[in-house]
Amino acid sequence: MREDRVGSKGITTPGCPPGNEVDVRGARWGIDLFIEDGAYTTLAAAVTILVVLALTFTSVTVVWSMARAGDVQVSADSAALAGANVISSYYTAATVVDACIASLGFAGLIVSGAGLVTVFIPGARWSAPKIIKTGTDMLKARNSFAKTASKGLQALEKALPFLAGANGMRICSAQSGEQVSFTGVALPIPAKSASEFPALEGKEVDTDEIEEAHEDLEEAADELEEVREKTAEAKERAWRADCGRAGRNMQERASSLTGLSAVENPDYTSSLTWKPQVGLDRARAYYRWRYENERPERDDAESCADSAARKVFYRYAYDRLVAAHIDDTGDRVTSTVPLLPRNTAEVKRTTLYTDMVWPSTVEPEGLTIHYASDCPGATGDAARKVSLKDEDVGTVRECDVCKFSVGDVGRTPAASTSINNGFEYHLREFTLALNDYVDRRNDEIAAEREAEGEAEDAGGVFETALNMLKSGRPRIAPPGRYGCLALAVSSDISTPEELETSFSDGADLGVRGAISAAVLATDRATYENNVLSSFFSSLKSKSSGGVVVPLLGSVLDLWGKLLVGYGNLADGLSSLTDGMLSSMESVGAGPLADLLGGMISSAVETLGLEPVDMSLHKPVLTDTANVLAHASAEGLGSAQELLRRVPISSTDPADIMEAVGYGLVERVSQAEFTIAEIPIPFGEPIPLTIKVSDLLGAVG
Repeated sequence: MREDRVGSKGITTPGCPPGNEVDVRGARWGIDLFIEDGAYTTLAAAVTILVVLALTFTSVTVVWSMARAGDVQVSADSAALAGANVISSYYTAATVVDACIASLGFAGLIVSGAGLVTVFIPGARWSAPKIIKTGTDMLKARNSFAKTASKGLQALEKALPFLAGANGMRICSAQSGEQVSFTGVALPIPAKSASEFPALEGKEVDTDEIEEAHEDLEEAADELEEVREKTAEAKERAWRADCGRAGRNMQERASSLTGLSAVENPDYTSSLTWKPQVGLDRARAYYRWRYENERPERDDAESCADSAARKVFYRYAYDRLVAAHIDDTGDRVTSTVPLLPRNTAEVKRTTLYTDMVWPSTVEPEGLTIHYASDCPGATGDAARKVSLKDEDVGTVRECDVCKFSVGDVGRTPAASTSINNGFEYHLREFTLALNDYVDRRNDEIAAEREAEGEAEDAGGVFETALNMLKSGRPRIAPPGRYGCLALAVSSDISTPEELETSFSDGADLGVRGAISAAVLATDRATYENNVLSSFFSSLKSKSSGGVVVPLLGSVLDLWGKLLVGYGNLADGLSSLTDGMLSSMESVGAGPLADLLGGMISSAVETLGLEPVDMSLHKPVLTDTANVLAHASAEGLGSAQELLRRVPISSTDPADIMEAVGYGLVERVSQAEFTIAEIPIPFGEPIPLTIKVSDLLGAVG
């Protein structure tokens, strides 16, 4: 085991030659100043306290300096959000304006279209002019509103860079204190607008064309109504002769003179449900029954001759009526129902007079005609068939017994046609009225074709107006649509006196700067949270008496529904159009009304309106590179270069924007912008204003 030997002069280390001992007394004296017998000395404690104090005061100064340096970044962030908030408010205002313009225009056009259809509804035609006037008044209001609103939006867009810059500067300056001031500005990127306002380019609904279409429809409808009345009057006369007249008529006479069933001899209580074919079928059944059931009243020759005359007349009438027809193809009505002969003279103009169907015999006095071969006067040999004309002109002679001649056949219709107890009396009246009905119905069809042409023209006018409303929608692309770039600088500042001690020197912070950016993020639209709900909430709170309720619940119900459903305008427009046109069917809409209504409904269904984004736009911070990427047009350079250009003492946002190279901006001095006045038919207009004092914080 080795031993260390300690001498009076030092420590002897093993292996160390004598005379080379280490002297550690001086080294221990330095340590002993701070540590003695394993404990800290008073000097050590004092030094420690001094070091801690120095570090503490230095740290406080550093923290103060860092905090002051961070303040300018907060100021820049606030300015960026404030500038973007101005752009957000503009989007809200522009969407509200577009909603009002679009919904008012489509509502007015639907009402106008309904009025055009109503022209062809007899039971409601009187209301058509009022309906169309209401619709065109709404369209005129839409045209005026669109034009003034577009001008208002354009004027506001020109001022947006200044307003965004001013709002950024205001928020930035608001964070200044007694010791430091902040100057900043928000720069909308890009500076130029790409919005389109078609209403300023003459894209308005031509209400004159709608009114002219209405006049043409009214003229066509007047003519159509006149010929329809004549058609209905002629049809009613034919119906009355057949079965509609109290007392004697074809139905009543057939019932009294024949044994026809109710199926072959029906009764109709209205000319609306009755058709002329009913009368023709009844006459056929009547003459068939009379022919099949004809018998002589007595057995003498003259009675038998009269019966033969009646039978041949009934057969003739039946054959003529079976061959007749009444056709209504929709394009033309024809009737070949004949007027049966009513006396001997008229019989002579028929085949009854010329048909060689009567038997003859060779008598001593010459060739003689008989009503039948078993006539008592037929004593000679049977000869050829002869006609009534042969007897009338003397080619054959009249039988002395039966005395059969053309006069016997002529007397059959003569008696029953001349007085109303005969079927032929009413049949003749029916046939004459039927002929008049055919002429009137053809006139009606011609008028319908003309009215159809006018209806198609009116449908074309409606479709043109509808497409104009679709293409006349504005495109909203204001300055700042890609975001806002904010620049903020602070004045120089020194450490407060209370932080300047012998332990730490004060700090002098020079001019500091920061850059930030904000963009607009969409907040998903819901029924309660969308652009229009926010607008109406503001509108209701600012309107005495609550204007929203009558807006959506009275005569403007249609406009209100379209306005509220603006986000999915296509579905709402189609649904309301179908609903309005369907309601017309209950008041007797006819083919022409259906034609025009179908054209209107089809035009709406195929319009192809895109759903509107109703999301609210809210500003959020973003990387400055995302906004600077779109800033080439403004000639903005690096962030440091921009910050160096900001004049710290300036209080005019336009001066700052020009100084950093943003370009000239249009200064705004007015207190508020009135974009337009929302027209309320039958009520006072509602002004849509942007208050500059609130820097577009709300729409009122």
